[in-house]
Amino acid sequence: MTRNYRLVSGDSHLQVPADAWTHRVPAQYRDLAPKRVKRPTGGEAIVSAGGDQYWGATGSYAGHTPETFDPMIAFDFGTAIGAGGPEQRLLEQDQDGVEAELIFPGTSATHGLGVPDRNAYLSMLRAYNDYLGQDYCSHAPDRLWGVGMLPSKDIDLKIAEMEHCKEIGMRAVSVHDMPSGQPYPVPEDDRFWAAALDMEMPVCIHTTISRTGRGPLFKYEKEPDFERPPDDFMDRVYRHANASRCGSLTACQLLFAGTFDRFPKLKIYWAENNVGWLPFFCEQLDTEYDKNHIWAERHFGIPHLERRPSEYIKEHGYWGFYDDPIGIKLRHEIGVDHVIWGSDFPHVVTFWPNSRQALDQQMTGVPAEERRKMESTNVLEFLGITP
Repeated sequence: MTRNYRLVSGDSHLQVPADAWTHRVPAQYRDLAPKRVKRPTGGEAIVSAGGDQYWGATGSYAGHTPETFDPMIAFDFGTAIGAGGPEQRLLEQDQDGVEAELIFPGTSATHGLGVPDRNAYLSMLRAYNDYLGQDYCSHAPDRLWGVGMLPSKDIDLKIAEMEHCKEIGMRAVSVHDMPSGQPYPVPEDDRFWAAALDMEMPVCIHTTISRTGRGPLFKYEKEPDFERPPDDFMDRVYRHANASRCGSLTACQLLFAGTFDRFPKLKIYWAENNVGWLPFFCEQLDTEYDKNHIWAERHFGIPHLERRPSEYIKEHGYWGFYDDPIGIKLRHEIGVDHVIWGSDFPHVVTFWPNSRQALDQQMTGVPAEERRKMESTNVLEFLGITP
């Protein structure tokens, strides 16, 4: 059917219990799959094969108020808003005035797949994707849009799983590390980006895939042949934003690796970042580049950019927000065409079932056409969906 989408969440989550999808895990690995267990003090937890437990109400804020919310208490999946099947999800969308959602993983997947057995890990990831695509989103493909999880490290496995996600109707895929699994881009990564463009599969990054304190930030073209001080070009250009909570470092790594020059049509959606930091970050990024690129070219082989660094960030990135009045005021400094609203349903920052009212407050004074872009048109264009 044809829909005239007015409000689409570009960032929601599948907060179902593990047993909703682990029946799809092959029998030989089912004992290693995450489990839903009752806690002796009440509520439920997701327990991984290694015994790690994840529980707490940050994943189930929907339906609460600040007075009733307590992240120290475990919730029950059977009664929690947002933790049911697709039929329940559609009713919850209707209550919030949302016509469709881009659905990222919830805790039963993101906290449950940590097993050393690689084959078990891959089998569980495939089981989750198949449940999301074939059992859940297929119930209403015009409203439930799945984001497939891609395996860590191996580029060939990432490409194969991306192809599978495309086949089962996923709208996008999410990467959780660089395509090669290295902490920085490497030439081999290009095969992944090329494959994503060839199969027209949108690529998302939920907040970030880069972390500091885990080895080098970048593989430079060359290294000085003398002892150098503890200074780093990449550290200088990304540092004006929080790399552990937003896409500043990842974007800079891809930018200075030349990824966007080699793939001028590549667009990446950084979900759940908020956007108010971007104008300041881009301004400082350009300044840092002006002051530091000459010595970085000399000592590290950093390529000279033909355009301002901020231009790459604004052209190749879509950026997701949930509650960001300052970001909305600065929307033209970011690019109205590249800002995407998401409810984060049912997680802790959601305003469900009052998303429309919350947006009315954030969007005060915003022209209707600009508002429509941020609330629906931009995510539709990113996903290649024609209403």
